[in-house]
Amino acid sequence: MSEESKRREALIYHAKPTPGKIKVVPTKKYATQRDLSLAYSPGVAEPCLEIEKDKDKAYKYTAKGNLVAVISNGTAVLGLGNIGPEASKPVMEGKGLLFKIFADIDVFDIEVDTENVDEFIETVKKIAPTFGGINLEDIKAPGAFEIERRLKEELDIPVMHDDQHGTAIISAAALLNALELTEKKIDEVKIVISGAGAAAISCSRLYQAFGAKRENMVMLDSKGVIRDDRPDLSKEKAEFATHRKIDTLDEAMKDSDVFIGLSMANVLSPEMLLSMAKDPIVFAMANPDPEIKYDLAIKTRKDIIMATGRSDHPNQVNNVLGFPFIFRGALDVRATKINEAMKMAAVEALARLAKEPVPEQVNIAYGETRLTFGRDYIIPKPFDPRLIAEVPPAVAKAAMDSGIAKMPITDWEKYKDSLLERLGSDNKLVRLLLNRAKLDPKRVVFAEADQLDVLKAAQIVYEEGIAYPILLGRKDDIERLKAEIEFDADVPIIDPKSDEEEARKNEYAKVYWQQRKRRGVTYYSAQKLMRERNYFAAMMVNEGDADALISGYSRSYPSVVKPMLELIGMAKGSTRVATTNLMMTKRGPLFLSDTSINIDPNAKDLAKITQMTAKVIKMFGLDPVLAMVSYSNFGSSENERASKVREAVSYLHRHYPDMHVDGELQTDFALNDEMLREKFPFSKLVGKKVNALIFPNLDSANITYKLLKELHEADSIGPIMMGMRKPVHILQLGASVDEIVNMTAISVIDAQQKEKWDIENKTSK
Repeated sequence: MSEESKRREALIYHAKPTPGKIKVVPTKKYATQRDLSLAYSPGVAEPCLEIEKDKDKAYKYTAKGNLVAVISNGTAVLGLGNIGPEASKPVMEGKGLLFKIFADIDVFDIEVDTENVDEFIETVKKIAPTFGGINLEDIKAPGAFEIERRLKEELDIPVMHDDQHGTAIISAAALLNALELTEKKIDEVKIVISGAGAAAISCSRLYQAFGAKRENMVMLDSKGVIRDDRPDLSKEKAEFATHRKIDTLDEAMKDSDVFIGLSMANVLSPEMLLSMAKDPIVFAMANPDPEIKYDLAIKTRKDIIMATGRSDHPNQVNNVLGFPFIFRGALDVRATKINEAMKMAAVEALARLAKEPVPEQVNIAYGETRLTFGRDYIIPKPFDPRLIAEVPPAVAKAAMDSGIAKMPITDWEKYKDSLLERLGSDNKLVRLLLNRAKLDPKRVVFAEADQLDVLKAAQIVYEEGIAYPILLGRKDDIERLKAEIEFDADVPIIDPKSDEEEARKNEYAKVYWQQRKRRGVTYYSAQKLMRERNYFAAMMVNEGDADALISGYSRSYPSVVKPMLELIGMAKGSTRVATTNLMMTKRGPLFLSDTSINIDPNAKDLAKITQMTAKVIKMFGLDPVLAMVSYSNFGSSENERASKVREAVSYLHRHYPDMHVDGELQTDFALNDEMLREKFPFSKLVGKKVNALIFPNLDSANITYKLLKELHEADSIGPIMMGMRKPVHILQLGASVDEIVNMTAISVIDAQQKEKWDIENKTSK
């Protein structure tokens, strides 16, 4: 994609369908006149009067306790510099998005039109009663230091400048673990800091809090080493001025143990790296290009521990590991500030988490057999679901121990459970899905590439590194559409109807005829079928010319399923093909089966569908908890529609006693643990969060999935084909571009998994 295309795509993303990235959503009912009279006049007067008597009751009756202001004046925005308050707004909205999806914190972004420190502080103080916390963002130094210091002193709510402290907290956790691995002591190591901005100063101060010695630090700015004999140093730079008579990074690096890069790309040379002490620790955190390229660094020093700000290398120092969870803990105990003890508690929690066994969900997301504490894993991954249950409690406890918590937590287990519940509010699983596909992209044939939306999806998966697309369809049409959307990559285009593919069509026809000649198929009819794109695409996958297949955008589901079943068939050991849809709901991921194939499955079929769904859920790194639903509860009806579900459950309980499955259950009982516990305490699902519903027939499954999708705006991934011999996935008619992209990622992961199973089977033999 050209730079102009990328620019246009970014602008469209922010403009359509609704301008911006955040909105306000009501949390109370508002359908009736009674609701509105409670929400506003006259009912709203009652909480107003209560808050007038006691200001702290604003936390009880308003959104204040879960509301953070992301505030900037636009003077130091990312790598863009001083672009002004209006131009900074997309970044502040983006920060709000991260607060919400990682810690379920609501945000109002505030852009202040002043560079005067006193005016900025006064503005923030005047609006502070609205908020439970203040996140300062993208404010240039040295003003940023003064603004944060004074606001922390003058306000009674948490205030943090993430640009200063976020990188400090994450890198400090990484540094503690790196020092442990190299058996070095923090009070003895020599540290070089390239950069002297807000983040560099904060990092240096936090390292000192953990024992680093100021006399062992050398800090550099754009003029070179910050020495104590340099004139006109700011107060912050003077704090870290060295008495050593050196001027350059080259000199500073000799025999150093740690390099902290918060400056610019490629300032650290291999020669400088070679001059460092044994087992050097290098955190090259300039973005998007680090102070030394990762591959060059590890090639130069085999004994290096390396971290960067990039997601495509081990040990990513990413602020999102810190600020959402620090504010979450601070808000939950109504801390009056974010102090050093809370920041240090966050550091220790992150460092500790990296040493604990990693959930399979994280291993799968990053394509690892088993992530373990070591040189390539010194800090947790951003997708680690444990972060929200580990960092906020540590921060909250530190606030309580510091005496600044107005609402101490007494039941820590209950608090952790409530934190984990917040994970269901976003689409983390989609990000995990795409990330995992990118680790090992496969060749995916798009059988309807002459449809604009299909081609757009193919362009995205190619440019994002999710898959290598093979485009099927009319070549002239595809070339025209490619030009229209500026998809200029050289990817294969195949027209099954063209004479150019005659040899391959004949080859495929011969194979197909050999397979089906005793089932009414002639060689001539096989040749004719190979002109049809779905037959041709299926044969490509069958014969190893593609790894996976996506079709169904423009044709009915049954018409596309038929050739797939004929040519590809079921996996070894499978007696049934079915589908499941992954719905991204507010309560978390929910799998629905079977949404597309089996019209009225019997008890044996339902049991098989349940087993296959469990297998798919495990493929996502989740523990399957399956409810087999009906209109009845545990034998309340003797009708055969309910009894077949009951029979399937009985079979699974006998043969798979460790499987978390139960039924028959009405859907509300399946999804509401409190109701289930009260009425049916004997159920195997009590105390567990159901993540799959197995429906008794196609009607109920398909209707439910489409209702969720349309009425609740739940994102859908699927239908995911289960039980097929090869990775074949069929879209719903008219699927959106995003749905096609997600299904492509599924097909890639399916191909990865089947390849892994094939290798394991060959090895076992």
